[in-house]
Amino acid sequence: MERRGSGPATGAHGAPAGPLSDDVLDRMRRYWAAANYLTIAQIYLLDNPLLREPLRREHIKPRLLGHWGTSPGLNLVYVHLNRLINERDASAIYLAGPGHGGPALVAQAYLEGTYSQVYPAVSQDLEGLRLLCRRFSTPGGIPSHVSVQTPGSIHEGGELGYVLSHAFGAAFDNPDLLVVAVVGDGEAESGPLAGAWKGTAFLNPVRDGAVLPVLHLNGYKISGPTVLGRDDDEDVRALLQGNGYDVHFVEGDDPALVHQAFAATLDRCHDRIRAIQTEARRDGFTGRPRWPAIVLRTPKGWTGPRVLDGRPVEGTFRAHQVPLAHPRTDPAEFRMLEEWLRGYRPDELFDADGRLVPELAGLAPRAERRMSANPHANGGEIMVDLDIPDFRDYALEVKRPATERQESTRRLGHMLRDIYVRNAAAGNFRLFCPDETNSNRLGNVFEVENRCFVGPTLDIDDHLAPDGRVMEVLSEHLCEGWLEGYLLTGRHGLFATYEAFAMVSASMTVQHAKWLQEARNLPWREPVASLNILLTSTCWRNDHNGFSHQGPGLIDVVLSKRGTVARIYMPPDANCLLSVADHCLRSRDLVNLIVIDKQPQLQYFDLDHAVEHCRRGASILHRVGSDDGGEPDVVLAAAGDIPMLETVAAASWLRQHVPDLRVRVVNVVDLMRLFPPAHHPHGMTSEEFVELFTADRPVVFAFHGYQRAIHEIVHGHPDVGRVHVRGYNEQGTTTTPFQMCVLNEMSRFHLAAEAIRRVPRLAERAAELTAACEEQITASVTYAHEHLEDPPEIRDWTWPE
Repeated sequence: MERRGSGPATGAHGAPAGPLSDDVLDRMRRYWAAANYLTIAQIYLLDNPLLREPLRREHIKPRLLGHWGTSPGLNLVYVHLNRLINERDASAIYLAGPGHGGPALVAQAYLEGTYSQVYPAVSQDLEGLRLLCRRFSTPGGIPSHVSVQTPGSIHEGGELGYVLSHAFGAAFDNPDLLVVAVVGDGEAESGPLAGAWKGTAFLNPVRDGAVLPVLHLNGYKISGPTVLGRDDDEDVRALLQGNGYDVHFVEGDDPALVHQAFAATLDRCHDRIRAIQTEARRDGFTGRPRWPAIVLRTPKGWTGPRVLDGRPVEGTFRAHQVPLAHPRTDPAEFRMLEEWLRGYRPDELFDADGRLVPELAGLAPRAERRMSANPHANGGEIMVDLDIPDFRDYALEVKRPATERQESTRRLGHMLRDIYVRNAAAGNFRLFCPDETNSNRLGNVFEVENRCFVGPTLDIDDHLAPDGRVMEVLSEHLCEGWLEGYLLTGRHGLFATYEAFAMVSASMTVQHAKWLQEARNLPWREPVASLNILLTSTCWRNDHNGFSHQGPGLIDVVLSKRGTVARIYMPPDANCLLSVADHCLRSRDLVNLIVIDKQPQLQYFDLDHAVEHCRRGASILHRVGSDDGGEPDVVLAAAGDIPMLETVAAASWLRQHVPDLRVRVVNVVDLMRLFPPAHHPHGMTSEEFVELFTADRPVVFAFHGYQRAIHEIVHGHPDVGRVHVRGYNEQGTTTTPFQMCVLNEMSRFHLAAEAIRRVPRLAERAAELTAACEEQITASVTYAHEHLEDPPEIRDWTWPE
C-alpha cells in the first residue's frame, strides 16, 4: 500500500539519504507497518486479528468507530522517538493532540508490552490481539481517544486545543524530560492552541525540561481543508518563527525518504535541545532560546485505500475516520479491506503465537524508558507530597462574629508564600493566575517568589525573573492547561482567577474531571494532586468591572460532575478559607472549586469553630440566631461570603424589628453536603438535613450562584418545596456592592421580607413589616444614586451586639 512520490532528497545512488542504515530503516518501516496494521485491526476486526485464515464478514465489527486519517503520522513519530530514546537514553513522553488517533497510541503501548502489563488479559499472543481489537470502541471496552485508559497518556485530545499547554505544564520543573507534542493541523485552528505556542516565553532551560512540538499537516479536517495545511511552507515557518521557534520541515509521501528525513531532523532537534540545556545549566540563563519545532507534512490516511467508488481517499478528508464504511455489506469494500490489511504482511511481523517478531520487538525501549511506561505519564508514581505549613499559623483572631473586616484571600497569600519556601528545594509547586495575583490579594508570594518570564526584562518590571514560579499569563486556557500537565506529572499547584472568566476554560475543567473519574477505575493509575481552582473577584463584588465580569457559572459546571471527583467550597471568611485550602492542597484525584471574594469582608469564625465548621460542611450559627437552640419559626441559610453577610444582617434586622420571631441561621461551606448521600459522598442524610433545616419550617436560602442549583441539590430531602432560594439571577452592572444584592433581590431586606411572608403567624403584620423592608431598599437605591456609594449604615454594618 506504500507509494512513491515527491519527498526528501536521495543519496548519490538513489538510496534514501539519512542517518538510518539499511537494516535499521527496514526494521523501523516494518515496526511502523505493525503499528499501522494494529491500528486498522482495532477499528475493523472482531476476530481473526492476524488474518491467519481468510477474512470473513463475521470477523468485522458491526459498528465501525475510530479514526484512521491521523494515525499513520502519529505512528511514524512514535517509532522515531523510540530510536531516539534508545540511542540517546532520553526520557520522553508523547502527547497526541489529534486525540482521535487513539488506536495508534494503543497499538504502540501494546507493541512495547506495557498494555499487557497493565491489562494482563490483553496478552502478547493471538488471544490478546483478539481482545485488543474487541476492546476498542466497543461496549465495556475503551474509548477511541488517547484516553486515560491508554498507558503513557496524560492528554486525551478529544477536545482539541490543549496539547501544547499540557506539554509545557509537564516540562516545567522536569529538567530531564522531553515532552513531544504532536499538534494536528485542525487543532492548530483553535484559540487555545494558538495561544499555547507562547509557552517558550516561560520555559527556563536551566531548570525545566523541553517541549518539542511536531505540527502534523495532513491537509484536512473532518470534511474540509485546514488553514495551515493549505498555507505554503514560508507562511507556516513565519508563524512558528514569530512565536520563537526554529522550524524544521519534513514532507513527502515516499515512506523510505520520509523516514530518513525525519530521523535526521529529529536528531538535529534533539542535539539543539541538549545544547540549549547544557549551555544554560553550565553558564546560567542568558536569554530566551529559540527552541526547535518540526513541521511534518504527510498524506491523511497514508498507506490506506487510495480510491473508493472513483473518489480519492488517501490524502483527503475521506480518510479522516473509517475510509471503508461498509465492508460487511459491500463486496468491493470487503475485498479492499482484506487487501489493505494483508498489504502490511502481518504474517511477517508477528510470529506463530501472535507476538511481534524479535528483530522488531528489539526496537522498543526497555522498562521505564518506554513512553507508555514513563513514570512522568503516571505522575502519582513519582509525586512528592507537598510540605504544607500549619494553616492555623495564619488564622485571624475573631473575638465576636461579624464585627471586623479583613481581606480573607490575603491570609491565604501568606500561607502560599510559605508553601513556596518550604518546597523550594523540591520545586514542585506553582501558582497559576491570569495576571491577577496582586489583584486577588495573593501578592505576599512575591516576598519569596517571582513571576516567571524568560523574555527581556526591564528595570521597571515587578518581581519578574526567568526562574520565577508564579505563572501569570493572560489566558485562562494556558493557566489551567499548564496546571493540568503539571499535576498529571506528579506536582502540585493552584489556579486562581476571576470568577466570570473561569468559564473561558470551563470545558477544560470538565475534561479533567472526566479524566480523574475514569482514572479512579484504573488500579495502575496512581493518585495525583487535585486540580484546585480559586475563584475570586466574584459576581457580587466586581464593582468597577460591571456586568461582563459578573457570572458564577463554573459552580453549575462543577456541580454537574460526578460526586467521586467534584467538590465546591464557599468559605465565608478567612479562617474557613485556610481550613478549606489546607484540605484541598492535601487531597488527591479531585476537582476542588473554592469560591470567595478578595475584598474586605466580615469575619465570623474563630479558628476552632472554623475547623469544626469545615469538618461538618454546614452548621448552625447559634450566636447570630434567635431560636435559643430550640425549634425556629424560619431558617435563614447561606452559601457564599456575600450571601452570608446579607443573611446575618437580615437576622439582625429581624431580631430588632420582629423580636418574637425565632430565627435559625445556617451556613453551608461545603456545597456538596446539601446532596442526599446517594448522590454525593459528602451528602447528608435526611436526619442530618432535618437537624439543620428542621422537618417542616420554611427555609430562605441566600446562595452565591444561580438559584436553580440549590433546588437541584436538595432534591430528595424532606419537604424541599419549603426552600426558597435567592441568588444571582443575571442582574448586574457597575454599581455598589449592596446595589448588586438589591438588583438580584438577595439583599438583607429581601431576605427578611421573604422570611416574614413565609411564617403564617405573622400574616397580620406581614404587610407592615415587608413595607418597612421595601422602604429600606428604596432608600438605599436613592442614596447610592445620589452619593455614588452605599449608605453608611449598610456599607459599614457590623453585628450590633
